[in-house]
Amino acid sequence: MILVADSGSSKTDWLLAVPKQEPLQFRTAGLNPYFRTEKEMVKILQDQGAELIKHASDITEIYFFGAGCSSPDRHEIVSNALSQLFPKAYISVDSDLLGSAFATCGHEKGLCCVLGTGSNISFFDGEEVHSGKHGLGYILGDEGSGSWFGKALVTDYLYGNMPEDIQGQFGSEYPITKESVIQNVYQKPGGNFYLASFTKFISKIRDSQYGQNLLASGFSEFIDTNIKSYPQYHKYKCNFVGSIAYVFSDELIRLCESNEVKVGKIIRQPIHDLLHFILSREN
Repeated sequence: MILVADSGSSKTDWLLAVPKQEPLQFRTAGLNPYFRTEKEMVKILQDQGAELIKHASDITEIYFFGAGCSSPDRHEIVSNALSQLFPKAYISVDSDLLGSAFATCGHEKGLCCVLGTGSNISFFDGEEVHSGKHGLGYILGDEGSGSWFGKALVTDYLYGNMPEDIQGQFGSEYPITKESVIQNVYQKPGGNFYLASFTKFISKIRDSQYGQNLLASGFSEFIDTNIKSYPQYHKYKCNFVGSIAYVFSDELIRLCESNEVKVGKIIRQPIHDLLHFILSREN
C-alpha cells in the first residue's frame, strides 16, 4: 500500500491507497519539523493516527510532503519519526511546495502558489521545484495569506479604520483588545494561526466595498511581490493551493487577469491530486 501525506503547520492530511477500493483518509495535527521534535511527531501519530497505524504492516511506501521540510536535516526528523511507526516502508520526505507543484502542474512547467495560513511561491520545471526569495513568514511576508488578511482586519479595527457598520459587526464577533492581540501575536506561540483565524469574517463582508478593497489589496500585493518577481511569469500558468485562494477564487482570478497572469488550477487541498500523481508515476 502507498501512503501520501500533505502536512502544514496546523494539520496533516493522509491518503492511503487501498487496492480495489476508495483511498482511506486520515487527519492529524501538523508535523512541521521547525515546530515539532521527532518525539512529538511520534506521539501525535500514536494519539491521533491510531487507525492509520493499524495498516502499518501493509504500507510499503510513504510520500510525505510538508511545510518546514526544506532541508536534509528537517527531512531526517520527519523520516526518523515515520520509520519508528512504519518500519517496513520506504519513506520519501519533501517540501510542501513540491507536493503542491505535483498536484497542480503535474509534469508541466509552471508557477505554484500557496495561499493559506501563509503564502509562498515557487517555479516548477516539470521535475523539480526552484524556490525563490519568498516565504518570509507572517512577520516579514505572507502577502495575500490568511495571516496577512487577519493582520489587516485587526489593525484596521484597533485603529478604527473600518466603516462604522463593519467596525461594530467585527467588535461584536471578536471582542478583542489591544492587550489581548499583543499577547496572542507577540507572547504566545502560533501568532500566525491566531491572525489567520479572523479571515472567516471576510466572507461575511465580502460584498461590501471594504471587503472587496481588502481582498484586492492582499492579492495585488501577492501578485506584485511574488508572481511578478519571475520575469517570465507571462509564459507559464500560475496555479494556486490553499483555502484563501479557493474561497476567494473569483477575486483572485479577476486580479490575476487584470495583471496578465494566466491562472491554472486552484485547489483547496492538494492531497487527492497528489495521490493521483504519485500513483500515475508508479504505473
